Amino acid sequence: MAVLKQAEAGASVPDLCREHGVSTATFYKWRAKFGGMDVSLMAEMKELEDENRRLKKMYVDAQMRALIVEEALAKK
Repeated sequence: MAVLKQAEAGASVPDLCREHGVSTATFYKWRAKFGGMDVSLMAEMKELEDENRRLKKMYVDAQMRALIVEEALAKK
C-alpha cells in the first residue's frame, strides 16, 4: 500500500520497485488490484479472500468424504 501511495505522490515506478525489491510487473499487478483503495477496503478484501479460501477448502474436504463413502458403499 505504501508503494502505491508513493507512486501516486509522483515517485517514479522503476525507482520505487528497486527501492522495495519488487518487479515492475508486480507493482502494476498491485496497482490493478489495489489502486484507489484505502487501507480499510484492502483489509476487508483480504478478509474476504481468506474466507473464500477457507470455504473452498471445506468444499473440497466434503467432496472427498462423499467420494470415499461412495466408494466404500460400492465395494459392499
